[in-house]
Amino acid sequence: MIIKKISAHALSLLSCLAIMLLLASCTTQKAARQQSARMGILSDSSLKGAHVGISVYDISEKKFLYNYQEASYFLPASNTKLFSLYEGMKWLGDSLIAVRYLETDTAFYLLPTGDPTLLHPDFARQPLISLLQKVKKNIYVLDANWDDKPWGSGWSWDDYNDDYMPERNALPVYGNFIRWVQEVQPPREPGGPTSISVYSIPEVNWKVRFSADTSSHLFHVQRKLEENIFEVTQGVDDHRMQDVPFITHTLASAVELLKDTVGPNIYSVDKERSARLMSFFKKRGLSWSVLHSQPVDSLYQPLMYHSDNFFAEQTLLMVSNQKLGIMNDQLIIDTLLETDLKNLPQKPNWADGSGLSRYNLFTPLDFVWLLDTMQVEFGLERMKRLLPTGGTGTLRNYYKQDSGYIFAKTGSLSDVLALSGYIISKKNHLLVFSVLVNNHLGPAYLIRRAVEAFLHQMRSQY
Repeated sequence: MIIKKISAHALSLLSCLAIMLLLASCTTQKAARQQSARMGILSDSSLKGAHVGISVYDISEKKFLYNYQEASYFLPASNTKLFSLYEGMKWLGDSLIAVRYLETDTAFYLLPTGDPTLLHPDFARQPLISLLQKVKKNIYVLDANWDDKPWGSGWSWDDYNDDYMPERNALPVYGNFIRWVQEVQPPREPGGPTSISVYSIPEVNWKVRFSADTSSHLFHVQRKLEENIFEVTQGVDDHRMQDVPFITHTLASAVELLKDTVGPNIYSVDKERSARLMSFFKKRGLSWSVLHSQPVDSLYQPLMYHSDNFFAEQTLLMVSNQKLGIMNDQLIIDTLLETDLKNLPQKPNWADGSGLSRYNLFTPLDFVWLLDTMQVEFGLERMKRLLPTGGTGTLRNYYKQDSGYIFAKTGSLSDVLALSGYIISKKNHLLVFSVLVNNHLGPAYLIRRAVEAFLHQMRSQY
């Protein structure tokens, strides 16, 4: 009996030891996989000296698979747009509000909302234009709810001529840029002259000058910093197009451009008189009607696919108008950080809607939390429709082998690269990730390839 008891006890000890060894083996394998992934990306020569932050969270298992400097702050570039997208999806409903309007016996009043789709070349359907073209009275656009600057805090002023930095305002038209086109027409007959046509869409009445410089082979349009004066340098291109932001002057430029489509009976009203009119309407108990323009996702998809700075900025301003009654990015950011975003792992320094500002600072854990929250609140399928996958949008040259399994937002500034999104793993687990790289000196495409290899490995292992 004693021998039997000892044998049973020994067997129990052996069983416990076997289980412990198995658990240790699993832990060792997991650690080895993480170490392999860590060494794979962090030892890449293109990331030498860079500041790198990574977080990968398995939503299916509710656990982190990988963290590296996940709570450190990074400049996220256009990953900032994910926060603007989240707030737009939360507050702007199913369709954008084009304007609020009020009609009296003698006049027609417009209260802008910041909708960026008015006469934008990507949106053929224009309900506001259709409405205004039927109005026979004088139309007055009120400057009552704009309380911000044309450029965001921390923007690089010398990018003012580039198409990715249009001004912000309460009533954008044509995306707040002028599209210039050069067409070279072949000779009508052999030996005849070649004609060059330069025109703008829309046809502006602002000053246009042609450069005497004929040494350049590239068509180029340069606007003066503080005036809507455009200097055109003709090139040898058969067809070339350039989008150049114009100065909005709050509402003045919008009203001037709208005269071409609406008619001469449209005027802007300064802020002081707008305030008096708003007070008068309120005392009389007059209510504003609402006109909708576009389905919200028709704005959000190009915002994500093309990383459209202008759409991101105006989305945040529309949220501000909806929640606060005025358009002010810093005021709405402060409000959102204290309400919708109060549970962020680390409180960010959020400066603008697009990520153009170098004042923005977020952590990888912030983006993981946000993306997890978004798929819970809005559904994964909608997020998959809005975010580009491999081979599309800003991921068109990357993640082709993982197309349909990765959906992510890119971000880039000089010395900054970022990518945050979702991965559907080989085991059909939903992973959410954020990879932020700052202060890199290596070629950007090599860093993107290193991140691509790391995320492909994560997808294959889990």
